[in-house]
Amino acid sequence: MREAEHAVIPPLQVGDALLLIDLQNDFFPGGALPIARAETVVPVLNDWIEAATAADLPVYASRDWHPPDHASFINQGGQWPRHCVQDTFGAAFRDDVALPPRVIPISKGAAFDRDAYSAFDGTGLASALHQRGVRRLWVGGLALDVCVQATVLDALKAGFETHLIREGSRPVDERDGREAVTAMRHAGALLEPDAPES
Repeated sequence: MREAEHAVIPPLQVGDALLLIDLQNDFFPGGALPIARAETVVPVLNDWIEAATAADLPVYASRDWHPPDHASFINQGGQWPRHCVQDTFGAAFRDDVALPPRVIPISKGAAFDRDAYSAFDGTGLASALHQRGVRRLWVGGLALDVCVQATVLDALKAGFETHLIREGSRPVDERDGREAVTAMRHAGALLEPDAPES
């Protein structure tokens, strides 16, 4: 590793894949649904992207991809502000996330009448990963206590050895984030870097 402040990344191997969750403008400061300190995940995950790319491993990036009147929006009776509307700046991946040219985008939450937190929900992702021979997933992104948690739990249900990149994830709420980490660990997720339960 180049410098101490960079992410410590374990050896990656054939059968691994990196899955980045919702690194979109609306979830960063200045966006419609900003997550505190979301910008801190970018250098961590850029190190993981660099390592995955160097190992010629697939990189997937999920994104909320909502229609203008999505059911999750407050003005439609949902719980979230209007965010990540299809083909808007807010829905675009953040510019300083070093997504590789061959990144595989995964769009979720595109149905008008239902939300989808997990990158596996209605996307066919599990089948695509199995067909590609992926056995281990490394997951990080936003938000830890919402879409990251839902994705990790679904990845475990789909039979993948699933690693949460803890330093590459931030929660909407700190307490909910701690509870999400506990729930993911109890479900079988592994933490990178490994840390005792708080």
